[in-house]
Amino acid sequence: MRFDTKVTFWQSSTKYVPGKGYGAKTKLTEIMANVTDLGTNRSKQLFGEVQTGNKIIRLVAPVGVKWDSLTISGDESKTYVALTSVDVLKGHTLMVGEKHG
Repeated sequence: MRFDTKVTFWQSSTKYVPGKGYGAKTKLTEIMANVTDLGTNRSKQLFGEVQTGNKIIRLVAPVGVKWDSLTISGDESKTYVALTSVDVLKGHTLMVGEKHG
């Protein structure tokens, strides 16, 4: 398994940040990860419907900080939020879904 994709974790602020305003995003950390799409068959089994935009992110270790959203490969046009996470024998796995709105 190759950890070849950079994943950036963000935290949103509900307080006023001078120069940024309300809801400013703070970059917490960047981690190399293995990122794959969640297949339609598996999405149907897990959620009972086909949901596009879900991804599986495999990490060597848990993130270690509280985060609200993440972006993949520096592309901030798509933001993902956590759906579930699992600690497995050789690492940490996140299932994330695309954030709309």
